[in-house]
Amino acid sequence: MSEPIRVLVTGAAGQIAYSLLYSIGNGSVFGKDQPIILVLLDITPMMGVLDGVLMELQDCALPLLKDVIATDKEEVAFKDLDVAILVGSMPRREGMERKDLLKANVKIFKSQGTALEKYAKKSVKVIVVGNPANTNCLTASKSAPSIPKENFSCLTRLDHNRAKSQIALKLGVTADDVKNVIIWGNHSSTQYPDVNHAKVKLQGKEVGVYEALKDDSWLKGEFITTVQQRGAAVIKARKLSSAMSAAKAISDHVRDIWFGTPEGEFVSMGVISDGNSYGIPDDLLYSFPVVIKNKTWKFVEGLPINDFSREKMDLTAKELAEEKETAFEFLSSA
Repeated sequence: MSEPIRVLVTGAAGQIAYSLLYSIGNGSVFGKDQPIILVLLDITPMMGVLDGVLMELQDCALPLLKDVIATDKEEVAFKDLDVAILVGSMPRREGMERKDLLKANVKIFKSQGTALEKYAKKSVKVIVVGNPANTNCLTASKSAPSIPKENFSCLTRLDHNRAKSQIALKLGVTADDVKNVIIWGNHSSTQYPDVNHAKVKLQGKEVGVYEALKDDSWLKGEFITTVQQRGAAVIKARKLSSAMSAAKAISDHVRDIWFGTPEGEFVSMGVISDGNSYGIPDDLLYSFPVVIKNKTWKFVEGLPINDFSREKMDLTAKELAEEKETAFEFLSSA
């Protein structure tokens, strides 16, 4: 057995974490021979609920879980971390402006970034899930200047998986037969799900999605809006936000960081835009297609971008630049 790794999940009493913790504990994220010390952080009023989660994790009797620590203290939670999965954030309440949401979250992610800087390993991999995820991730990274900014990523894998499954459903294949969809930009309704470079396996042959579907108006219309608004559709139906699918996407994202992406495949994640070749301004936390090897991601380079894509990619970049500006006004005063 290898040495245990320390993995933090924040918002650990919440419903995404409830769907996620078992996957981490049973080895489907970090591998079946990787022991884990699991650290659960939530706010003080949630500690009673967190105790219940702790009991359930004990009752799962998972051989890989060497220890489970439940806490409401950042100095305990962020100590010596190998991986931090930041799920907890301030959710948007009825009648709340996006600006108010940003302000509340800047405070949280500045504090957690500062704690990462102070207590975590410098090699820590930080995955931000709590919304607005891209800007929260950038805030945390700016607050932890000695941790490489490449170590911070935010979740757009749920959008990626949604896009993949919409194509699979339309073609009557399994999601596994579809690869290389891309989510560009913000994890918001301006995100751009792009299948210009995606491939689908039909009768044992790989075909471009546009060629396979022969339905450009659906691909440029309803497909995009379905993926962009899927989160809202789930809330409307379930009266609760996506938890099972979010947890699955987090598992996929973290497993790919840990073990790398399969040969010939790329995935989407929000990463720092510095040095990209797609005309996206530097210093934004923007979702790109990436390949991962040895726990290090690289941009997928050289994909041709048509005018339709260009416009959508720029639109979501503009939204991110505005969010960043608002957040940074709060950051200096937070």
